[in-house]
Amino acid sequence: MNAKSAGEDMGTPSVTLQPVRLVGILGVIAGVLVTISLAGQLIRYVGGHDHVYGLLLTSEKLFNVDNERNITTLFSVFLLLCAAFLLGLISILKRQPQDPDCSKWMILTCGFIYLATDEGWSFHEMLIEPIRKLLGHDNLGVFFFAWVIPAMAGVVILALFFLRFLLRLSPSARWSFLGAGAIFLGGAIGAEMLGGRYAESHGSHNLTYQLITHLEESMEMAGIIVFIYALLRYLAEQYPIVQCQIGDQHPGILTRNASYSPIFGNNSRLDSCQSKGQACANRPGDGEARELHDIGM
Repeated sequence: MNAKSAGEDMGTPSVTLQPVRLVGILGVIAGVLVTISLAGQLIRYVGGHDHVYGLLLTSEKLFNVDNERNITTLFSVFLLLCAAFLLGLISILKRQPQDPDCSKWMILTCGFIYLATDEGWSFHEMLIEPIRKLLGHDNLGVFFFAWVIPAMAGVVILALFFLRFLLRLSPSARWSFLGAGAIFLGGAIGAEMLGGRYAESHGSHNLTYQLITHLEESMEMAGIIVFIYALLRYLAEQYPIVQCQIGDQHPGILTRNASYSPIFGNNSRLDSCQSKGQACANRPGDGEARELHDIGM
């Protein structure tokens, strides 16, 4: 993320977000957290130690991806909220032109806020016992963690609901969103089913189950990070220059204005226009400077 001003002549500061750099930082943090958690489990199950050099192995409580309400969980919640923020920003930017998909973006925003809440408090696990009672407690196999059954039904319903929305996206955005969803669901549901089958037969207090759990959580975090990248790229393509003005003169205006540095992407297009003495606001794809939405700040 670079803090710089492309409109320095007007004295207007701006912030430029580089999607690759930003998601790279998120990816490194996720990798470090998973590595610490995995190292703790290897020491526990392979080395047979809960202490390292006389110090309590904190990874079990603070970093174990199979535990709830710890640092790793907090980071996963943060990722989901980042995605929700970007989705909310897109839904706001879509309102003024009355985009037909504005409601879909808002539904996605609410959905990711729910996912963040569920990640922190594990509401979905409340469904396990009631569904097990309906199915019987024996030989559930991949449905041992029974919440995956309504989850799969929900995925199918949502896929049908968002089908036209996906088809209206550009090919690059569509495939990026689908790829991110496949990675996330592959971990959240696919690896969860694999882990459930193994846990039913061998229990959960062993290294193999922990490896499956780490695969699950790694895929979930990777899927969200890929989705964040896809959203940033979508914003860079659709709304590369977003101005949020705070003050009494024009309260709460989000503006797409070619005289300001793009928030998402780089300044190459703007710099090219300025070097040629052209009006960037009239260049194809940039659009004219216009008010997008009053958010009442």
